[in-house]
Amino acid sequence: MRAGRLWRVADFSRRGVIHLGQEGLLVSNREFERWKAWVHHYTHHLISRGASLLTLKASFDLGDQCNKWGELLSDLLENVHCRDLSQLDLNWTFTLLEPLDLRVGSSSNSHHDSITKIKMDQVTNFQLLLGKLSNSCPRITKMRVHFDWSETSVSLLTQFQHIRVLELKYFWVFKGVSPSTLQSLTKSLPNLKSLTLHVLVPLRNLGISYTLESLSLEFLDVSPSRGLVFSSLNLPALRELRAKKIVRGITLDRRTRLRIQSRWPCLYQVLRQGTPRLQALNNERLLPDWREQSYRELSSVLQQSCYCLQHLDSWLW
Repeated sequence: MRAGRLWRVADFSRRGVIHLGQEGLLVSNREFERWKAWVHHYTHHLISRGASLLTLKASFDLGDQCNKWGELLSDLLENVHCRDLSQLDLNWTFTLLEPLDLRVGSSSNSHHDSITKIKMDQVTNFQLLLGKLSNSCPRITKMRVHFDWSETSVSLLTQFQHIRVLELKYFWVFKGVSPSTLQSLTKSLPNLKSLTLHVLVPLRNLGISYTLESLSLEFLDVSPSRGLVFSSLNLPALRELRAKKIVRGITLDRRTRLRIQSRWPCLYQVLRQGTPRLQALNNERLLPDWREQSYRELSSVLQQSCYCLQHLDSWLW
């Protein structure tokens, strides 16, 4: 039977179900080759059936020059019907299974250079794939990807004008996010309703604050982020915010801490001014008059999520 409509989901993570909770698992060469053969057979199967995809789920290291997973995914997109693809769940930073002989010892310098090159190759191939997706699958409404926050990647992402649900995960701990980049992304996605951000602000950028603007955004979750502080929000449709203050174990002297914190407004004031329809903060239902005056339960939530002088009085960050 060649009815393409029966093949709506391409899920390359299914075969890894026996390894749930383990990422980049090292296996024997034999097991890896068996899994790799399954991946290619599955891809051929989807193509030969004339699949008409609505969902694509995959986890491949696109920096792997040996197995060329990026070419495999590109080949799939070119040979199936994917104009109506609506959901993308892609981790392009690691492959579910890896053969043991890929992990070899090396000097610290060569190891660092190797890691840097792998990261660069990953980004390059991710951008190539993202460009292909924007041309082949323009109707994606839900996307969950690791993200590198480069200007090129942001520009490519903004071409998906139908996105309603977006989750952007960590790419690399050394990769920061400029405030202007984050601001331009949310402004450029007119149908975005839900946004989850995994942003780790590098220590060298401690003190930076961010502005977020979106006329459509209703749900914002920045609780997986670290060091993400907002100086201004313009989110007239926002109904729910989740934010969590995460201590990273950094010891600061009082003068340094005060100098940094003095730049930041209290989250309460930011929310009062920029979220007129906010109804919930960290799963706490807000009282109707929360803008007029704070109250005990709201203060407790702010203590968990705000970095200002009033709500963070500690030398340990």
